[in-house]
Amino acid sequence: MPNSILKLTNAEIYQRENLILNDVSVSIDKGEFVYLIGKTGSGKSSFMKTLYGDLPLQKGEGSIVGFDLASLKEKDIPFLRRKLGVVFQDFKLLNDRTVKDNLLFVLTATGWKNKTEMTTRIDEVLDKVSMKTKAFKYPYQLSGGEQQRIAIARALLNRPELILADEPTGNLDPQTSVEVMQVLQEINAQGNTILMATHDYALLLKYPSKTLKCDENQIFEVVQTTV
Repeated sequence: MPNSILKLTNAEIYQRENLILNDVSVSIDKGEFVYLIGKTGSGKSSFMKTLYGDLPLQKGEGSIVGFDLASLKEKDIPFLRRKLGVVFQDFKLLNDRTVKDNLLFVLTATGWKNKTEMTTRIDEVLDKVSMKTKAFKYPYQLSGGEQQRIAIARALLNRPELILADEPTGNLDPQTSVEVMQVLQEINAQGNTILMATHDYALLLKYPSKTLKCDENQIFEVVQTTV
């Protein structure tokens, strides 16, 4: 299907030799916003790591942004990650560099050469997350919510086909979580496909959307009911 950004069929997700998730069949289409929920230890992170090539897909079929996960080679992983934007819970910003230099570092590492184009792209992504005025600040000078906005901007740099957000509000207070969520919602409204792992059920109620659940070694779609 041309619209399918991510599709797994009868996949098994392993962490070393331990089976974490069994018989996984899920599909995410272009433009969707999808939650991934489940208790700590239920396999959410292992699932995410398989999608960005940190864990190999050992059994079953899987395709993501045009890459076949079952036959993914080590040398393919950097190219896969250029088509994905990954947002982590703990920001993963370099504290010894300004916001702009953090973003320049990613562009340089992913093959950008033209300085003017790089500066323009940095301005664009910072504008999308309302952080254009913070380009010359260091991460430690920013609040947690601001750092996560920068992490989202970083994920957008290479115009990814899919954004994987792994507990992006996990380290934030409820009000800041809502602000970060609003940024993700706006980005999704502009056409970006997002898969967001979360245990923040308040956000699911406030912003209902398609939801996948990890439970008892399975992933299945759940129908949200309003409370």
